[in-house]
Amino acid sequence: MLLRLSLSTTLLFPTLVFAAPDYQDQAKLHDIAGAVSAEHIKQDITTLVNFGTRHTLSETKSDTRGIGAARRWIKKEFEEISSDCGGCLEVYFLGDTISGEKRIPNATEVVNVIAIQRGQTDPDRYVLMSGDIDSRVSDVMDATSDSPGANDNASGIAGTLEAARVLSRYKFNGSIVYAALSGEEQGLFGGKILAAKAKEEGWRLKAVLNNDMIGNIEGVNGVIDNGTARLFAEGTRVTETEEEARARRFTGGEVDSPSRNLARYIDLLADRYIENLDTMVVYRLDRFGRGGHHRPFNDLGYPGIRIMETNENYTRQHQDLRTENGIEYGDVLEGVNFDYAAKLTALNAVSLASMAWAPSPPAQVEIEGAVQPSTTLRWKALDPKQNPQLAGYKIYWRLTDAPQWEHSRFVGNVTEATLENIVIDNYFFGVASVSKDGFESPVEYPGPAGSFGN
Repeated sequence: MLLRLSLSTTLLFPTLVFAAPDYQDQAKLHDIAGAVSAEHIKQDITTLVNFGTRHTLSETKSDTRGIGAARRWIKKEFEEISSDCGGCLEVYFLGDTISGEKRIPNATEVVNVIAIQRGQTDPDRYVLMSGDIDSRVSDVMDATSDSPGANDNASGIAGTLEAARVLSRYKFNGSIVYAALSGEEQGLFGGKILAAKAKEEGWRLKAVLNNDMIGNIEGVNGVIDNGTARLFAEGTRVTETEEEARARRFTGGEVDSPSRNLARYIDLLADRYIENLDTMVVYRLDRFGRGGHHRPFNDLGYPGIRIMETNENYTRQHQDLRTENGIEYGDVLEGVNFDYAAKLTALNAVSLASMAWAPSPPAQVEIEGAVQPSTTLRWKALDPKQNPQLAGYKIYWRLTDAPQWEHSRFVGNVTEATLENIVIDNYFFGVASVSKDGFESPVEYPGPAGSFGN
């Protein structure tokens, strides 16, 4: 079916029987944002700090100190959350033995804690939130000194646990993964282990939200700011083929990778549902020359971003506990703002819920319109058994130098639509899936450069 939408005559589009309003506000997402508890996050960060050190190479047998005790406690917390929701979480350890690496020279078990909340209609479609278990001091190989890791990254683990507490009260169409990852400071090994599992088992993984340092509001630059956060999102996929790169040169897509459109999606949700929070989408994989646990997923082609504070304090990162020249060094509990960590946790929870309730992003989006006065988009219909909530699709477009999507049209449950008098050369385009109650997927840019996968 070819649907033609006249944008030059404003009276035509509203007469179509399937016309839908622009984005619908979702009361459930406001409820989710309001349910996140700063007190719970404070309690969990305090417990993690009290393990003394969570260094990847630290003690594993003790019940009170080291990474072994920390990961067993995290697993117990997920199990208690699951018990409260009638067994709605699948909780397990996922690990591997790593050796012969610069920062893991001897055989060491790197163990993640995973909890999966299965979707009701599309359980093989996943969105994922993660934090890092491990901590470190100045010497990356020092596995015995006290290393509280309050912000880096007990804040991310506490946020992941709290998101699970809140979201486990609901049922979703797609699945949500809550991941506590190990080995980040030693070389992103926990993320590599989980990403490899996702690839091996064929997970339809649509989003990875890596939370690494979400609790600091006092920057080393002197700025105190509890109202902004950063979303780091890489551009062109590292897995892009030469043929795909040639096509992208002529059709665009450098700023429309699925990771970038995931970040745009979360940026809009922050505006709509999180009070006093403005997110900054940073067009970079991570901070300059640095890395985080979303990278192993990006390396395999999955959409993934890093969510974190805007103003870092380097005197509190990777530091031995000490005082020099009146400066207190170390990543201690006093450096965490729990209300701010709750705010970023709420952003994660709202984003996970919105994507899990929405239909899957469209697949195989194509576009044409060269030397024509109109632009046509086509896509593959979603599986109705997996997506019974699907109402239809919405086309988005924006000027090529605009950071966010500027215009949209709901076009109904079709697989092709034409925008009359909208010239393809002047805009970027994409398509989102929309549920019957208004939940939308992230926007998918046409072609391999923007694909979220099938």
